[in-house]
Amino acid sequence: MASALYQSIEILSRDKGIDANVVVGAVEDAIALATRKYYKTQENMRAEMDRETGEIRAYVFKTVVDGPEQVEDEINQLTLEQARALAPEVEVGGELRFYKDTTPLGRIAAQMAKQVIFQKVREAERDTVFNEYAHRANEVLTATVKRLEPMDVIFDLGKAEARMPKREQSRLEQFAVGERVRVVLLRVDRAAKGPQVIVSRASPILVQNLFQSEVPEIYDNTVTIKAIAREAGERTKIAVQSRDKDVDPVGACVGMKGMRVQSIIRELRGEKIDIIEFSDEITTFAEKALQPAKVSRVSITDLGEKQLEVIVDDTQLSLAIGKKGQNVRLAAKLLQWKIDIKSEEEKRQEVEQQMQAMGGGPSTPIEQVSELGESIIEKLVAAGITTVESLADMTPEQLEEVPGIGEKTVEKISVAVRHYFGQYEEGEERPATVAAAVEGEGSVKTPEEILASEAGTGSAKEVNAFSAEDIAEAEEKASDSDAYSDADAREEQIEQDNDAIDTLVDEAQEVSDEGIDDGNDRG
Repeated sequence: MASALYQSIEILSRDKGIDANVVVGAVEDAIALATRKYYKTQENMRAEMDRETGEIRAYVFKTVVDGPEQVEDEINQLTLEQARALAPEVEVGGELRFYKDTTPLGRIAAQMAKQVIFQKVREAERDTVFNEYAHRANEVLTATVKRLEPMDVIFDLGKAEARMPKREQSRLEQFAVGERVRVVLLRVDRAAKGPQVIVSRASPILVQNLFQSEVPEIYDNTVTIKAIAREAGERTKIAVQSRDKDVDPVGACVGMKGMRVQSIIRELRGEKIDIIEFSDEITTFAEKALQPAKVSRVSITDLGEKQLEVIVDDTQLSLAIGKKGQNVRLAAKLLQWKIDIKSEEEKRQEVEQQMQAMGGGPSTPIEQVSELGESIIEKLVAAGITTVESLADMTPEQLEEVPGIGEKTVEKISVAVRHYFGQYEEGEERPATVAAAVEGEGSVKTPEEILASEAGTGSAKEVNAFSAEDIAEAEEKASDSDAYSDADAREEQIEQDNDAIDTLVDEAQEVSDEGIDDGNDRG
């Protein structure tokens, strides 16, 4: 019959899930160490435990060598001659035991032995846990919540404890002690101080396992899961493909009236799930991955770097990007491609800029905007703004960053640029004069001066003496000059010039008609 000590060791072994021989070895090592400490010796020490009686005996053992020249450790080695003097039957390589009395071992030695036993048992327990779970990574286990710590949740797996760190938890989930949940075994950390089994509720593998449990078509491989992208507690995108043309993969996962997917959502505590049909064509797959947004077109910009450009309608841009960029971020994870998403307006502006860059684009000196004033122009030029086009592209916030430019000055600049391009709001009066249409001329001319320059006369006063036929001829010349207006790149100014000429012709015609009427009266 086993001793009471050995029975206690067996109970401890069952509770810890370790081999009883490991515990017995720990007890023997502890007694040997305590005996050596008590006798203050450097001799090799061992201990043996009698499982029937529970007696533990400690002894010193020495190895037998052939001759004195082979002795390397005088304390732990004996020559064959010395050994045979004590035991005639001993041979080279054998051992001689010298038992030590363990009765004098006191409380300090017992305490030290206790610590050694606990340490050995903990090491054995950790080795057992490692051997049990190390090969089960990514397996879904059912665990019971054992206790809640400030950052971690401790689970009971039956044979060991498991720890779920904060980063592996879903923000939607809260647990109660004793609650049973499904977790994914991530890894076994042998260096951890506490529970070394690390589990997760944020892993995509959990979603995959839940779909396999709820959808028979996935379980029997009729429908396969091609990719999963997940942000735990927020949203999951899962791409599925059917091997049977008669089976709709998305419909199979959703189930009748959404019963299958709703069951998974409940298990995940309300996490949103987007089920997408997988496509081998990356552009088609990208369109589906960005749902619920509607995509206008998808193009591959860099095949080597796996980069896509996605164009959506202006009204769909925010939906395609998602809250804090979540939708496009999950789509990129699902596709394993980089996605650059743009609206139609952004793409149009980009194309226009590229075309301007290729053609050089218009470049009008900022001094042409006469309404700005010399002081404002000097400040803008000092800041590197030298063309009307660059000034027109700047936002009010960018203009306010220019030294010496304030809020009121920004408003004045905006109005001046708008007027320069001939844009007047309702209620604004156009100036009585119009800007010159010839490039390089900064002077302002009246309609009479414009007509005089076209007719080749010396001054505007001579125009008053023109007949209706002379004015019409001058107008015809001005109209011919419109053919070269593209060179000035300012069609608005030229149109204003022509309008001024038309007005002058009408007035001259009225004066001429009045003169004819007066002549008839005199006749």
